[in-house]
Amino acid sequence: MPKQLFAFLVMLLLAGGMAYYQSTVDITDRLSAKALDTLDIYLPVKQPRVLYGMVIQDHHEVIEDKIRRNQRLGDIFSQYNVPASMIHALSGIPKNIFDPRKITPDRKYTVIVNKDSIARAAAFVYEPNPVEYVVFKFGDTLSVDLFQREIETVEKTVAGVIQSSLSQAIEELGIGPDLTNRFVDIFGWQVDFQRLQKGDKFKLIYSEDVVDGRSIGIRKIEAIYFEHFGNKYYAFPFDQGDGLDYFDEHGKSLRKALLKYPIEFTRISSRYNPRRFHPVQKRWKAHLGTDFAAPAGTPIRSVGDGIVLEATYRGGNGNYVKIKHNSTYTTQYLHMSRIASGVRPGVRVRQGQVIGYVGSTGLATGPHLCYRFWKNGRQVDALRVELPPSAPVKEELMEPFELLRDELTRRLDAITFPAKEQMEQAFASIKGS
Repeated sequence: MPKQLFAFLVMLLLAGGMAYYQSTVDITDRLSAKALDTLDIYLPVKQPRVLYGMVIQDHHEVIEDKIRRNQRLGDIFSQYNVPASMIHALSGIPKNIFDPRKITPDRKYTVIVNKDSIARAAAFVYEPNPVEYVVFKFGDTLSVDLFQREIETVEKTVAGVIQSSLSQAIEELGIGPDLTNRFVDIFGWQVDFQRLQKGDKFKLIYSEDVVDGRSIGIRKIEAIYFEHFGNKYYAFPFDQGDGLDYFDEHGKSLRKALLKYPIEFTRISSRYNPRRFHPVQKRWKAHLGTDFAAPAGTPIRSVGDGIVLEATYRGGNGNYVKIKHNSTYTTQYLHMSRIASGVRPGVRVRQGQVIGYVGSTGLATGPHLCYRFWKNGRQVDALRVELPPSAPVKEELMEPFELLRDELTRRLDAITFPAKEQMEQAFASIKGS
């Protein structure tokens, strides 16, 4: 090949390569420019932390604690350098918003503190109960506001088979004692809950109040089916215009004039006995009452409406209250740790009202309630006395009652009992815990 032609070809290839390179650079530059024009850049946005409606900033520290016994709000405020003028202003808070004297031990509080050279509270939140919370803000002046969380009412169903006791069967289902106590109050005069047998069954429809996903209590029992010693019992709520009451499937009231138990369902430690060996006096002596074993401080309630005859301390009875319910029935409650505020002779009390608290004052070996019962002036066994029932469903209201009863019965029938294997596993887990 002539040298001239070879040189020409080399020059041609070099020129082509340069043109291709320049074209590639131009295209890349144009694409890059276009990409910069349309590129969306996403940067993470930090969401502010909001607590009790307040934004928590980087310079804040959140401290949670509980009220201690005999602790005052002023003591806590001083600890976090709240000015004395704002502490003094506590006494001027309207009582319908908050009464600073009524803070309760073990209730939660939260302090939001400014992390300056001297830590000072910016806000303080006190929670008197699961629903309400009180917000104190320390700005130029003290501001106090009462808030309420939203309460959601949820309907639930449950069924169980008793292995040893009703309370244990309900506990195995992950439900608190409040449901047991309501159950016992409804059937208190139909069933002796101290003598349940293995294999008794129950079904319940009930509504529960929930705040922030946490149960705060039973709102209402909607219906009950209970099978005891082969007998079937039903309970249906119905309001005849004077308040909610519970009736059986025939419209007969399940409630008697008096509650059967003066404290929420517990263990009977000693029954009415005309001849019993007294554990303190060490001699044979009639025990004309019923003893309920319960922790000290357990609330004691009046079993019915009535007038307080006595509320005092006396010898072996310790602190006690005696109530006259009507011309036929009188009850007495002994060995209280203390008598409830406002309960004194001549005061009228309502059925279920707390009149005192379990203790061991007087002749008592440990905390318990001795409950005594008079009928026509004679002491009798409170658990065996026959009381007249409340009024049945009125004849003119039987049709709406029967419609409600039939619907609730249908729903109860749709609830299935847990399999035997499930019950055994639940029972084993309770025993092992």
